[in-house]
Parts: sequence; structure tokens; C-alpha cells
Amino acid sequence: MSPTDLRSFLQLLEARGLLARVAAEVDPNQEVTIIQHRVLAQGGPALLFEHVKGSPYRLVSNLFGTPERVALAFGRPPGELGQELAGLAERLMPPTLSNLWRARHTLQLLRHARLKRVRSGPILETCQEPPDLNRLPCLTCWPLDGGPFFTLPLVHTVDTVTGRGNLGIYRLQRYDATSTGMHWQIEKGGGFHFQQAARLGQPLPVSVFLGGPPALTLAAIAPLPEGLDERLLAALILGRPLEVIDRPSGHRIPAAAEFVLEGTVAPGDLRREGPFGDHLGHYSHSADFPVFRVDRLLARKDAIFPATVVGRPPQEDYFIGEALQEMTLPWLKLIQPGLVDLWAYPETGFHPLAVAAVRQRYRGEALKHALAVLGQGQLSLTKVLIVVDEDVPARDFPAVSRALWQNFDPAECLHLLAPTAQDTLDFTGPAMNTGSRLILLATRQAGRPQRQAPPPAPPAPATVHRDILALSALGPAFLVAQVRQGGDRAAVRQALAANKLTQQYLFHVLVSPDVPLSDPRLVLWGWFTRFDPLADLHPARTEPAGNRMILHPPLAIDATWKTGYRQPVAFDPEKSRTVEANWGRYKIPDGPGARWTP
Repeated sequence: MSPTDLRSFLQLLEARGLLARVAAEVDPNQEVTIIQHRVLAQGGPALLFEHVKGSPYRLVSNLFGTPERVALAFGRPPGELGQELAGLAERLMPPTLSNLWRARHTLQLLRHARLKRVRSGPILETCQEPPDLNRLPCLTCWPLDGGPFFTLPLVHTVDTVTGRGNLGIYRLQRYDATSTGMHWQIEKGGGFHFQQAARLGQPLPVSVFLGGPPALTLAAIAPLPEGLDERLLAALILGRPLEVIDRPSGHRIPAAAEFVLEGTVAPGDLRREGPFGDHLGHYSHSADFPVFRVDRLLARKDAIFPATVVGRPPQEDYFIGEALQEMTLPWLKLIQPGLVDLWAYPETGFHPLAVAAVRQRYRGEALKHALAVLGQGQLSLTKVLIVVDEDVPARDFPAVSRALWQNFDPAECLHLLAPTAQDTLDFTGPAMNTGSRLILLATRQAGRPQRQAPPPAPPAPATVHRDILALSALGPAFLVAQVRQGGDRAAVRQALAANKLTQQYLFHVLVSPDVPLSDPRLVLWGWFTRFDPLADLHPARTEPAGNRMILHPPLAIDATWKTGYRQPVAFDPEKSRTVEANWGRYKIPDGPGARWTP
């Protein structure tokens, strides 16, 4: 069973030695970020900060910083839940009495997927009206952040026409004691509800939950179909109905939440929001977003404020995202039977890269599968989608690279889509929310020969071009070149294409000096977060074919950091040194890992 509230989750973690209490006072302005970054890198515990500077409330972070803790929040391996629900649909076809009887145990589970109204609960123990949001220990994660913000707010809205609810996590910059920003990104349910209310000329009631059952947080992040209330998924994960309390706003709030902010967002009420370091590892754009006007603050006695840190992967969302993919994959396979596996790479921040393993029954079906994936909710924001055969492990990038090397044909296997909508946090396109898509097909095709012998090992960088600092192969299809800052990128591309050894690779990926080629995870991060397929794909030559152009390899991908791109996040050196000097006073046990770089 999943824990019923934040406190029972903390008790469970502490009983298993997975929670560290920090009695020393900590500063929510960057100090918590640096501490959590070190602890998470070592696979260390969740962190309960008992004295936060400027706030009377305790703060908990790193709740989901390991796969083990995410599984405890689910109450079971997350893939089991997805398999059980997908299996139910199969067992009920056709819906005969015998099939219903065989599915009775799963149907019993579905009986709990509902909201249970109660008259009162711990969340009603205190009420501030008007509220003072300045007393809450909101984090400032990075030096160039626009200010403190709520990092784990569960934002609840209701469609003013259909009455359907939505729960999502959207960044809330704290402006003052009674207002925050509302960072509704493209393709987000809460944003659609606001657009609907704006068309009707109405303010939209908003309730923000902080804490409560960890299942609520997991459900709020889950990529559910539009119109499906995430609170029902939370109840399904809980294995019991979610207890809620009716409020004058018309919303039903979780009885076991730690805090609830109640207020409205009105059409035309905008304010500059950001920038903030985000899960792509860079600072996001600063732009005008709606303002959330908070009327009251409900809280439990001695409430605990939940927070997380966002930044260059891996962070907590890395492990949550992995688990949610395991849970939702069986549902996607039910909708799309030819899909064998689908993996959005958390190293890249999820949206920049996904790989789909599919079954092909006829020539060209791989492209059909690709377009179907790109038509599914937030998967529509995938920047690069690679399609492989069903026997290729989609989660093993070197294996994906090998499949591309063997099967790639530029006339059939590369599809560039532009212009398209793009993730709001992606900064590589010509404007916010705009960009392009790249589909690469790496599937076998009857009658098309496969490449066999892989290309040779990369030569010494200096023998290719003076601006190349390092060369490394990421499987046989991709040669990654670390390029000197300010180097001549066009000359590097030409040199790689002309060199007899490097020209044998299908793709030449140029990255900046801050991307260490010794760490494949960071190579994927530096590569896929920093290029726009339309602007940054450079073929060795082009060939007209009807009304389209064939792009011939080697294909250079310029994934270097460029002028106009958002800055990558980095710690304030002085604050980092202070945390290192004070590490002993936090009394946090070291985790099993040893990866930590200030």
C-alpha cells in the first residue's frame, strides 16, 4: 500500500534508514540545492531540514531521489500497476461473465479509484486569510533564478465547461505575501482550463496542494490523457479512495495535505516570470505569465513544506520519470499494439529524446508508429524520436546507435518536421514554444543491405582539426567531438567530413567543452538539450528527390552552446565552498555512491 500522507511516508523512510534529519539551520537560498545535489549524487537519503532560515516550517526534499524510494511511494513496483490495468482491458474482451469473474481482483482495485468526501481533516487545522507566503520556505535553487519559487506545487483546476479536474506541477514564482506566478507550459491541462475560462471572461479558481499522499505527486507528473483527473490515479496508487473536503471554491482538496493555497487566476493579469534553472539543466526564458492571487492558506499544525531541486540531470525527476514510464508503457502498448517499448531518456530531460521499439508488418510501418507516438499528449513535444526493431533494447543507446549504423538509409530513414510546437523550456528554437522534430528510422527493411563492419576507432583530435579537444564514439553511428569554445565550428564540420577515418561515421555531434565525453549520460544531456534539428543539422551533401531533399551522411549535428542560448546552471562558487566547509554540521550520512563534483 502507498503511504496515506507525507508524514507516514517520512516515518516509513526513517524506519528503513532512508531519511536524514538536519538540525543545523539551512538557507533556502541555494544552500539546500547544493546539499541535495551532493546527497543525491551519492544515492543518499531523503532530507528533513528542521530549521530553515526565515521560516517557522520544516522542509523536506530529496523524497524521490532513488528508485527504492519511488517504489516505496508507489507501494509496489510501478510497472506492476501498469501491467495489471492493461491486463484488465485484455481480460475483459469480450465482457462476458466468466471474463468478469477472472478479472475480479483488478476490478476490486479499480473500485478504490475515486474521491471520498469527508467533512474535516488535518488540512483545516489552521487558516491564514490573508496569507503570508513569505513565511513559507520556498527555495531559490540557482544564482540567476528570478527569486524563490514553489518547486513541488500540485496545482488543481477544473474545466469551467466540462467540470473535469486536472492536477499538474507548474512552477510558482513567489512575488510577495499573496501572489505567485503560474508557469503554465504548452500542452498542460491547467493551461487549457485557463484558456477556457478566459474565453468565457471568467477568473479560474485554483487550489495548490503541498504535501499529502506521495501518490498525489506521482499522479500529478504522470502523462495521463487529457480530461482524466490525476487524483483518480492517485487513489488507484493508494489502493483506497482519496479523502477530500468540499471547499467554497467548488474544489475538493485532499484532507491530508500539509498546505493548500486557494485563490484565482484572472485573464489579463500577467507579470514577468523567471528566469529559473529547470530540468533541462539551463535557465529558462523569462516571459509574462498569469498571476495566481492567493486568498487564503490552509495548513496542518506543524506543517512540513515539500520541495525538490531542478537542474542538470540527474535530479529527483529522473527517478520519478523512469518509474512513470514503467507504469504508463503497458497502457501505450494497449493503444498502439505494434509498440514494444518506448523510452524517453531522462538524461536529456525526457522531451528531447525518445526511442521506440516497434514491430513492422509492412514497408514503412515504422514511420506510422513514429507519427502515432508523436500524436500522444506530451509525447507530441518529443524533439528527436528514433525508431528501432522490436529486438533492439530501446533503453540502451549504444545498441540504438548500432541499429542506426546497420540500417540507416538517408532516402527513407530521416524525416525533418518543421516548424512545430516545442516544449516551453526548450530554448533552441527560433522562439518560445516553437522548434522542429527529427525522426530517425533504424529498422531493418527487406531488400536493403545492412552495414556490417563498424567504423574505426576515433583518431587523435589534433590530427583532424586544431579546435577539436576530444573525440569519442557513442556506438558506431555517432562520433562526438568536443569543440573548443569560440572554435570554428564550420571548419570542424568540414574537417570531420573530409577525414578518412571520421567520415565513416553516420553522424558527427559537436558539443561544448563543458560536456565531458567520459560520461555518456552527460554527453546525451549536452547533445539533445542544445540543438534544433532544422537549424543545426548539416549534411555532407544534399540531393533533390521530387519535392524533397535527401540529406546524405556524414550528418553533422551542431549541439554546441551558442550565443542566444540559455545559460547552463552552475553553483555559486562561494556558497558551494561554504557548504563544503560546513558539511560536518549537517550530520548527513554518506550514500553508497561517490559521484560528487561541486
